[in-house]
Amino acid sequence: VQLQASGGGLVQAGGSRKLLCTTSGSIRNINDMGWYRQVPGKQRELVARIIADGTTDYADSVKGRFTIYREGGGTVMVLQMDSLKAEDTAVYYCNVHLLPPDNTHYWGHGTLVTVSS
Repeated sequence: VQLQASGGGLVQAGGSRKLLCTTSGSIRNINDMGWYRQVPGKQRELVARIIADGTTDYADSVKGRFTIYREGGGTVMVLQMDSLKAEDTAVYYCNVHLLPPDNTHYWGHGTLVTVSS
């Protein structure tokens, strides 16, 4: 499984950015797919995830501002980020988590989002 994250860059506070995570192909036995972010000196944190049944889950800090969805027959995961804040600045990683008993987590390379205030 290979994941390719893209869409990072510099954006002004209040602006929008769309991150894409493209998978190497159709992946079977997915439990959930998600976006995580990390800033220097802090642990990687969950931003948003989408469960195989379509249910979504968001960190409190991004609820109402970020939207996660899948397209391209499920091979692309999108994180639409609106009303960006300086504290959203981080390296964003996409993740695929397989069903038990496998439970493997696959990670893409990060993409940096910098929000200028």
